[in-house]
Amino acid sequence: MDHARFADRDAHGVVDVRHGPEALEAMTREGFWAVVATFEGAVTAVRFAEVTPSAYAVGPGPRPAAGPATAWRPLDRHWHTSLDRAAYVGAVREVRERIAAGTVYQVNVCRVLSHELSADADLDRLDDLLRQGNPAPHAARVRCDAAGLDVVSASPELFLGRRGRRLVTRPIKGTAATAEQMLPKDYAENVMIVDLMRNDVSGVCEPGTVSVDELCAVEAHPGLVHLVSTVSGHLRDGVGWADVFAAAYPPGSVSGAPKSSALTTIRDLETVARGPYCGAVGWVDADAREADLAVGIRTFWAERDDTGRRWLRFGTGAGITWHSDPEGEWAETELKAARLIGLAAGTVTP
Repeated sequence: MDHARFADRDAHGVVDVRHGPEALEAMTREGFWAVVATFEGAVTAVRFAEVTPSAYAVGPGPRPAAGPATAWRPLDRHWHTSLDRAAYVGAVREVRERIAAGTVYQVNVCRVLSHELSADADLDRLDDLLRQGNPAPHAARVRCDAAGLDVVSASPELFLGRRGRRLVTRPIKGTAATAEQMLPKDYAENVMIVDLMRNDVSGVCEPGTVSVDELCAVEAHPGLVHLVSTVSGHLRDGVGWADVFAAAYPPGSVSGAPKSSALTTIRDLETVARGPYCGAVGWVDADAREADLAVGIRTFWAERDDTGRRWLRFGTGAGITWHSDPEGEWAETELKAARLIGLAAGTVTP
């Protein structure tokens, strides 16, 4: 059954599906919309008739039990990667060469993991598993056959939050197993992206209202820690979602800086489209003038290839700067994937 569930609310009863510019326009006018945008810029919005508080709301106290433990059949760990170790390390070295040449100074390099999926595998059960074993502040499950969406996300990162005229973004740059293992490179990387995000949101906010409210805060998540900063501003009158996406999409934390040069490098080095990974996943309530759109990291999605085979996809990546160690960046992609892939594979228990 088509539905969407987020960290604090569930939605049922599909009444409309929009794509591209029509989706951005509809999200601005009225209604509650579940939104999935690919990194490449394809936006899909699904309007739901009924929205209720979620039993899975992230916060203190016990969480409800998920479905039966046998409902999700663990995958057998035969995962394919779009870039193997040698190719990924080579891509990092190429980014460093481009930085030395002055064409770019930070690029997020990603790879997509794929596992064949049976026709009857239900990602609702994977969502149950992730909400127990990897609770996330921007957890999302969006399922709509008519829209071609079958997505589960355990994202820790807010791309764009809206409450009235206040717009907030909380970029994550800097990842380690513990806070003590965070490197000077991680802090420098975070500051670069904060500067980029300040510039992005300034395009749609009132002059003088954009501020850095928090810089390089250490935030713990299952299995790792991140550096997280907070940037906010007040939207100008008449700004719609088309304007916001034109100014700030794709998310700076998963592209790089300068953004245009980083996107060129990504196209040159990555071998497959990222899809919902590194895009945006979340909701927009046009009536309440509120939104919570996460960066689509820690995200699984199901899709069929040209032969009809069904695949489960999962992306992982790392931000590359001049000080990056190629083997260390590969290890970071492994760290980011380990817990989520382990939960899906049955090698990590909730």
